[in-house]
Amino acid sequence: MAEQNWVIQMKKADFQMLGEQFHIDPVVARVLVNRDLDASQFDLFLHPELERMHDPFLMEDMNRAVRIICHDVEEGHKIRIVSDYDVDGVMSNYILYKGFRRIGGDVDYVIPHRVKEGYGISEDIITKAHEDGVHTIVTCDNGIAANAALSKAKELGMTVLLTDHHQVPFIMEQDRKRYILPPADAILNPKKESCTYPFDDLCGAGVAYKLIEAIYTKREIPQEELAEFLEFVAVATICDVVTLQDENRIFAVQGLKRMRHSANMGMRALISANGLADQVLDAYHVGFKLGPCINASGRLESAIASLELFLEDDIDVALSKAQDIFNINEERKGLTFHGVDQAQEMMEQQEERKVYVIYLPDCHESLAGIIAGKLREQYNHPMLVLVDSEEEGVLKGSGRSIEGYHMYEALQECNDLLLKYGGHAMAAGFSLQKENLDAFASRLNENCELEGKAFASKVKIDVELPLYYISEDLIGQLDALAPFGKGNEKPLFAQRELNVLSAKILGKDRSVVKVMLESKDGATLEGIYFNAQEFTDNIVEWFGQEEFDKLLHGWLNNVVLNVAYYPVVNEFNGNRSIQLQIKRYAMAAVREVL
Repeated sequence: MAEQNWVIQMKKADFQMLGEQFHIDPVVARVLVNRDLDASQFDLFLHPELERMHDPFLMEDMNRAVRIICHDVEEGHKIRIVSDYDVDGVMSNYILYKGFRRIGGDVDYVIPHRVKEGYGISEDIITKAHEDGVHTIVTCDNGIAANAALSKAKELGMTVLLTDHHQVPFIMEQDRKRYILPPADAILNPKKESCTYPFDDLCGAGVAYKLIEAIYTKREIPQEELAEFLEFVAVATICDVVTLQDENRIFAVQGLKRMRHSANMGMRALISANGLADQVLDAYHVGFKLGPCINASGRLESAIASLELFLEDDIDVALSKAQDIFNINEERKGLTFHGVDQAQEMMEQQEERKVYVIYLPDCHESLAGIIAGKLREQYNHPMLVLVDSEEEGVLKGSGRSIEGYHMYEALQECNDLLLKYGGHAMAAGFSLQKENLDAFASRLNENCELEGKAFASKVKIDVELPLYYISEDLIGQLDALAPFGKGNEKPLFAQRELNVLSAKILGKDRSVVKVMLESKDGATLEGIYFNAQEFTDNIVEWFGQEEFDKLLHGWLNNVVLNVAYYPVVNEFNGNRSIQLQIKRYAMAAVREVL
């Protein structure tokens, strides 16, 4: 398992002044500064209202894109949407399909099969569209790297509207990047070097939303009608792990609000199938319950099933479809657990490496990325997992990276060994001939410049916050910063040298430990940790069985810990109390962690 390195963030600012200016606790001001926000960004972050969205026509090619779609509708031209098969792709497809239909478009959709067709638009999809009399191809959440396929579309005389959010491919020429754009009549992608849109980290569904927003503006459709798409952009924004700041924060906050009373039958059915009908939905429910179900249909069967769920108007049919998707996800979980176990066994047989390349011949190819992600979380090394593809002698792989290792650029340095590759700094997909596997793994490790401490899991502490300072008002202000995710990580606080006065093991499966903590100044608060067995093992190892037994009896003991935590208000039997959710802990003697 990865070594941990606790680090207190020391970014400088006048937190007292910021607190007074924005009517927030100075601790909250420090949290926002730690998220790389300056004073000019505070107000938007604290008040993420819809009217503060950016003008969609600021995105390069937007006016041209609107003209293309409106012209197609007026002329009765057939439009086909081609999306990715993940959550972002499905949501993008849904938004464009419903939006184009709203203005009278003759539109249908295609989602490539992950295994049979692979990622993104292909020449086969273009050929089929031409045979079907499609006039205009609209990509969403893909296309920016599809030079060959879109060239074919243009050769066949088709109109191409590309909407995407992935990095634009480039080649290095004399230490400079030369970006390569595919042929298209309009390209909506805020990551284009020439695009001056104020925020460049939208997900694919965010770009799709901006297109429909612009079309509705041009066609004078009430902007209130855009509200039906907010929950879909929110799900994609959270699941695609884009930065939860600026417009993405608006999408996430407003979309989650709307999901609580969703008018979409499919969304309501999926929420119900996951047992969340009575819950106040948050980013956790979206990212770890709903999103994986949507993804699972695209991994093990076809993502069309998820899209059609959200297009369903009959609640009974929607409930049946949602249950099917939920069941597929349960199957996916079992296969993933098995794959992770296999990978760990293989890693134990290898010598330690900087970059791990794991070949799992019996693994379903759609699970490679999930398994790589779980291994990365556990070991904090770049992880690439490969499986057999349907093509003889060809392996397909997916990688997940760590801070300081740009995976897409690492693959670029191996491009002579690869058949195909794409992605970004933290994740990538690729394929190669099986015979090149060993050379590929060797070169990745030879090129990797990371050393020792780079592989320690960094635990970023926002503030070393004493127990006495915590109040319900502060907790309320912290909770208002949600939803949490990339670029807006959940705040983490710490205090050193807390005496552990007592411990109780709780729960039906005895998996929870509740402790009473006391600081040097005599302040006490209850803490809770959700891995009682690990806590037990560590305390016995660090302090001895006798000291642990004293804890369980509430007797005077010598157990002293540094604790990293998030404070919450616990309500039980009508009583409210402040409680610490313990995220990390260490022996107080280990001074260097703080």
